[in-house]
Amino acid sequence: MSATHEERLARTALCQLAEPGEARIRDLVADLGAVTLHELLLQDRDPHGVLTDVALRLADNDPERELDRAARLGIRFIIPGDDEWPSQIDGLEPVRGVRDRGGLPLGLWVKGPLRLNELQDSLAVVGSRSCTTYGIDVAGQISAEVAKTGTCVISGAAFGIDQAAHRGALSASGKTVAVLACGVDRCYPEAHANLLNYLAEHGAVVSEVPMGWSPMRSRFLARNRLIAGLARGTVVVEAAARSGALSTANWTTQLNRPLMAVPGPVTSEPSEGAHQLIRNGEATLVTRSAEVLELIKPSGEYLFEMPRGRERRRDRLSSRDAQVLEAVPVANPVAVDSISRTAGVGLVEAGRALQKLSAEGLVEQSKHGWRLTREART
Repeated sequence: MSATHEERLARTALCQLAEPGEARIRDLVADLGAVTLHELLLQDRDPHGVLTDVALRLADNDPERELDRAARLGIRFIIPGDDEWPSQIDGLEPVRGVRDRGGLPLGLWVKGPLRLNELQDSLAVVGSRSCTTYGIDVAGQISAEVAKTGTCVISGAAFGIDQAAHRGALSASGKTVAVLACGVDRCYPEAHANLLNYLAEHGAVVSEVPMGWSPMRSRFLARNRLIAGLARGTVVVEAAARSGALSTANWTTQLNRPLMAVPGPVTSEPSEGAHQLIRNGEATLVTRSAEVLELIKPSGEYLFEMPRGRERRRDRLSSRDAQVLEAVPVANPVAVDSISRTAGVGLVEAGRALQKLSAEGLVEQSKHGWRLTREART
């Protein structure tokens, strides 16, 4: 830790005052600084000299006690200026989101041994809660293969694609981080308590929401910007037309970071949002981890080789020789003049081509004429 204790106390208190990413507090902190703003709000009075509701709420707060309680639970509160502060999240500072939610968080509550300043090499994998087995398989496979390269997988620990992303990374013994819309001392959803507890022991669970706070719709929307802000790029796997994953995609676009989407069947409702991102040119279509790594890794480090079908002997033939080969019958041998007429080439040229094709093992000659070899037929 390198930020001052006074700054940490002020930001801890201000976290209790406002919803995450709220524009008013965010802008005042940027203009005045957290310490000055905290002091001014503590002294705030109405025209009759009575302390305002904000001042009374802050006076009831005990940020020192809150930090001590966090330490006992194995939770740390990191703020800008700390050694552990993830520099990539600073990209959120100039970005103004929707519904007055955006910008930098006042701080991040973290539970787990993984340090956030080690997340420069990271990928967000998000998608629908109501996903299909196809989506689960793809998200898990991409996450596992990306994690094998040392890239940390970031998601929101929700049902569906989020869970598949975390489990995929863990199956490859990779790093993964869950970003929550509630306090990191809570397990949400409760069904994922084992997963979140495991991440708290081996990875990291992160939130800008103070301990004890419950998940709310607006907090999920604010949480999505942190997922995008912590990652070098985002992959959307199965997102319906109104999926929350599209919010993370929007933040990724505003941050000018690679946005990728996995296509699904054209009839699949869970993939409608992902297809729309591709159709609008907002997201790059990806189908495998190699394509993802090419986009998020430093230029030239991972180059995706375009898939090609197996090369056949026919592929190496000149156009004329291939034309003659097409005129050679499969079973019943014919004379060279018949092949010449069918191929539309001269008799001498057809003879030369047949000799070349014979050397390649594609045609064979008998006393009755020429025909394809068994290898050429298969």
